[in-house]
Amino acid sequence: MPQSSAHKSKHEIKIVKSPSLSSSSSSSSSSSSCSKSLDMQRVFNYFDENGDGKISPSELRRCMQMLGQEMSDEEAETAVKVIDSDGDGQLGFNDFVKLVEAEDEEDKGRDIKEAFKVYEMDGEGCITPTSLSRTLGRLGEDRSVEDCSQMIRRFDLNGDGVLSFDEFQTMMLASRS
Repeated sequence: MPQSSAHKSKHEIKIVKSPSLSSSSSSSSSSSSCSKSLDMQRVFNYFDENGDGKISPSELRRCMQMLGQEMSDEEAETAVKVIDSDGDGQLGFNDFVKLVEAEDEEDKGRDIKEAFKVYEMDGEGCITPTSLSRTLGRLGEDRSVEDCSQMIRRFDLNGDGVLSFDEFQTMMLASRS
């Protein structure tokens, strides 16, 4: 969830997706999108304990507890304040969708950082052809340093022969599209 560091709470809000809430496989992306929207609506309705069409800070806190994450009243209120689009102190459905999507983006960012750390073994803050070759070898895909150098060149935006985190992130996001 996008927050300034002043609003960062001790506990991150984490929406855990159950397998039953994932999009059903479909040949049409619109029906997949529709299914995802219905799934989100079901989750929202479940969290909206009093059925008023809004998730209050106390409902959010109880939901987070059900998901195994402790959240204080203050943290729940701060989380709602950051996301609340109409200023009523509660999360409507669209606010809830933003919260879940923000968590997805944070998860992607964390995943990319973790992957970067795996490939960046030399402590140089970048992925070198040698570190890439070693890591791929450990993963069972033997590549020469020269092959790895060519792989790096495709995403090496500044031409220094290595991948910075930003270049690696660009590469990873491009591969997900």
